[in-house]
Amino acid sequence: MEYLQQFSVPFSYPVCFTQGLFDPENRTLADVLARSPEKSIPRILVYIDQGVAEAHPNLTEAVTSYLATCQNSCRLAQEPVIVPGGERTKNGWNVVQNIMTIIGQNHLCRHSYVLAIGGGSMIDMTGFAASLAHRGVRLIRVPTTTLAQDDAAVGVKNGMDEHGMKNFVGTFAPPYAVLVDTRFLETLDDRYWKGGISEAFKVAMIKDADFFASLCDQAAALDQRDATAIEELIRRTAILHLQHIATSGDPFEFGTARPLDFGHWSAHKMEILSNYTLIHGEAVSIGIALDTCYAAAKGYIPPESRDQALTAMQRIGLPTWSPILEARDEQGASLLLQGLEEFREHLGGELTVTLPDGIGKGIEIHSMDHETILASIAHLKATQPAES
Repeated sequence: MEYLQQFSVPFSYPVCFTQGLFDPENRTLADVLARSPEKSIPRILVYIDQGVAEAHPNLTEAVTSYLATCQNSCRLAQEPVIVPGGERTKNGWNVVQNIMTIIGQNHLCRHSYVLAIGGGSMIDMTGFAASLAHRGVRLIRVPTTTLAQDDAAVGVKNGMDEHGMKNFVGTFAPPYAVLVDTRFLETLDDRYWKGGISEAFKVAMIKDADFFASLCDQAAALDQRDATAIEELIRRTAILHLQHIATSGDPFEFGTARPLDFGHWSAHKMEILSNYTLIHGEAVSIGIALDTCYAAAKGYIPPESRDQALTAMQRIGLPTWSPILEARDEQGASLLLQGLEEFREHLGGELTVTLPDGIGKGIEIHSMDHETILASIAHLKATQPAES
C-alpha cells in the first residue's frame, strides 16, 4: 500500500524599498512589526554587522530608540549584538553557534523576531542560525551592501561555507520581511558598492534585454556612484530575482537547474581559490565575463553582445579577469575546471549551467567543453583594458 502525501504552503513576505529606515518618522519597520497576528507582544533580537556598526557609529542607538516606539508590536530582548561580517565569517560554525546561543539565552520563541542588519554574508549566517532555532524564528533582513540589496537578501536561502565548498550547509527559509535602505550604500567601499552590480548584469543578460541596454547606457553614471542610477538598478534587479523565485516552479531548488546562477560555477570556485581575497560580487563579475565569452564562442550570443557586456562591466569598474582563472595544480590541471563538478554536486543530478541565448533569454546546457573554457579564459586575458 502506498499513501501519497501532498500539500502546498503559500509563502509571502514584503520587500520594501526606503531610505532612512530607522529615522523616527519612517514607519516601514513599524508597519512590518504591526502585521503580527499574535495576541502577546513578540520579542525582537537585533544583530548588526561589525563593519556596518563601525561605518555608522550611531546605528545601535538609532535602532534601540526606534524599537522603543514600537512597544505595542515588539519588545527588545537585549541591546543589539555586533557580529563579524564578510565572507570569511561564513567559513565555520562559530558565528552560527554564537548567534543561536544568544537566541536561546533570551528565550526567543518561534513568534519572536531576529532583525539582521548587514551584508550578505552576515545575513546568511544570522538567517541560517534563526532558521535552525525552534525550526525557524521570524527573520527580518536589512541588507546594507549593493549585492545583498539586489540579490542575496531578497530570496529564500541561507548558507554557510564548509570544507572548502561554497554554501555547502544551509536552509531554505523565507524571511518575514526584507527592508532595503539605500542610504547604507553611501558608506560602502567602492569594491562592495560596485561588486553587487554584477548580479544586475546576470539577471539582465538572461531575463531582460531592456534592462541590459539600460545598464550599458548607465555605465558612466554607475562608475561615478550615481545614487539615482543605483537605486533603480537595485529595485529592478531585486524584482527580477523575486519574480523568478515566484514563477519558476522551483523556489526551493528541487531540480538540477539554477538559472539565477549564471556565471556562478566559476565564481564559487574562484572565491575559494583566492582565499576570499576576491569578494563575491567580483568573482561573479569575472564568472559572468567568462561564461559570456563561452556563450559567444558557442554561438549563443553574437560577438557584438559579448563585447558590449564586457565593455560596460569594465567601464563601471567591475573586474573581468583574475590570474586565478589560470591556476593549475601540481600535475598541471586547471583548478578552475574542478568547479564544474563541484557545482553539479551542489545542485544534484546532471550538470546544468545557464547561459544567455541572445541577450534577455537564458538556455540550460548540460556540458561545457573544457577547451572552449580555456580559450575563453585566454580571450578575456587578451582583451583586458590597459592600465592607466
